[in-house]
Amino acid sequence: MEKINNYVKTHENRFLEELFELIRIPSISSLPEHKPDMYKAAEKWKEILLSAGADKAVVMETEGNPVTYGEKIIDPDAPTVMVYAHMDVMPVDPLHLWNTEPFEPVVKDGKIWARGADDDKGQSFMHAKAFEYLVQSGDLKCNVKFLIEGEEEVGSPNLPKFCEENKELLKSDIILVSDTSMIAPDVPSITTGLRGLAYWQVEVTGPNVDLHSGLFGGAVANPINVLSKMIAQTMDDNGKILIPGFYDDIIEVSDTEREMMAKAPFSIENYKKSLDIEEVFGEEGYSTNERTGIRPTFDVCGIWGGYTGEGAKTVLPSKAYAKISTRLVPNQDHNKIADMFVKYFEGIAPKSVRVKVEYLHGGPSYVCPIDLPAYRAAEKAFTDVYGKEPVPVRSGGSIPIIATFEEILGTKSVLMGFGLGSDAIHSPNENFPLEQFYNGIRTIPLFYKYFAEEFKK
Repeated sequence: MEKINNYVKTHENRFLEELFELIRIPSISSLPEHKPDMYKAAEKWKEILLSAGADKAVVMETEGNPVTYGEKIIDPDAPTVMVYAHMDVMPVDPLHLWNTEPFEPVVKDGKIWARGADDDKGQSFMHAKAFEYLVQSGDLKCNVKFLIEGEEEVGSPNLPKFCEENKELLKSDIILVSDTSMIAPDVPSITTGLRGLAYWQVEVTGPNVDLHSGLFGGAVANPINVLSKMIAQTMDDNGKILIPGFYDDIIEVSDTEREMMAKAPFSIENYKKSLDIEEVFGEEGYSTNERTGIRPTFDVCGIWGGYTGEGAKTVLPSKAYAKISTRLVPNQDHNKIADMFVKYFEGIAPKSVRVKVEYLHGGPSYVCPIDLPAYRAAEKAFTDVYGKEPVPVRSGGSIPIIATFEEILGTKSVLMGFGLGSDAIHSPNENFPLEQFYNGIRTIPLFYKYFAEEFKK
């Protein structure tokens, strides 16, 4: 620990300067105009990996955005760890809610403030610097591969094919990921489950043009009104999703596991206070942590139509739109759920409108067994740095490619996240505490140490 601490302390300013160069690249994968920035980010990652000690680093094409692959093979008989991360980030809208420029990182109040500070540039960069330390110190006991992709925030649509075509290149004994969070700065945790995802865009069309709401209102269906009513028909007042067959394939979590989850520190009052809400909401019969970890959800992520400019315009719109997602739990097939929603939503539409539902992307859920050698290695590493054993938790988030890795490559993943719930990922004012950033660089080398030991057993 002393060697690691000294290395981090000596180089912490350089680490930040290098990270900031990466963050300044506006690599927003969902916006076509940022395609060139995806290549800039990929080339930057190539530079980062080579300077950290990789023997090889290349930018590789997919049918979408590029990936950066790097490796250092020290011994064909040594265990191989593949680090997975993503270089793309979410859009920054609404820009006026940011207190700083989203792609000009600043350090304030002990935190890095910028888009990508946590998700996932800050967390992925920790791995590059931990790897650098292991190479420089001569303590690297594992082969290391890096797979940095550019489409995670849009569901990794082209990475499965890339994996199929590069199985031998991506062969490893475990995949190590830091794209998740911890319970609290003083309560380390390891994510043992991720929810799956299905995501659609809905278009509801009424009249063939926008109409005067005074002349036509009450005689012609308003697509926004209809869409709102249809959304309301998809979930009841107790948080239960009303799509027929939606819950049929769910494997219920045992009472024993629910009891283990309940031991995680959690204050409902602090939770409500941090969000400035008076009451929580969710499926009846489950706690807040269970609702975000082991139960599926239905959410409208965006809705628009008609006139939304300044002042008034009395219009009955021709069209209304919504972006809708569900988070799914183990044994729910995202493709099956996608078809269910399309059939249900089109089925409840009145004849006064036409409905088009487009399935944008999705992915399966993932569960990591806590008896894996790599899990035990992560557990020991966290314990050494944080002074207490990490709590196993199931995350409400989704990383669709993780389950796909297991399906295509036959490799399990361990999710060692260092983010916090307060980091505002995907939101304005995303941030990452410096202490978590540096602790990640301290913890990851210990994972390699303990994984090499576990591998020999």
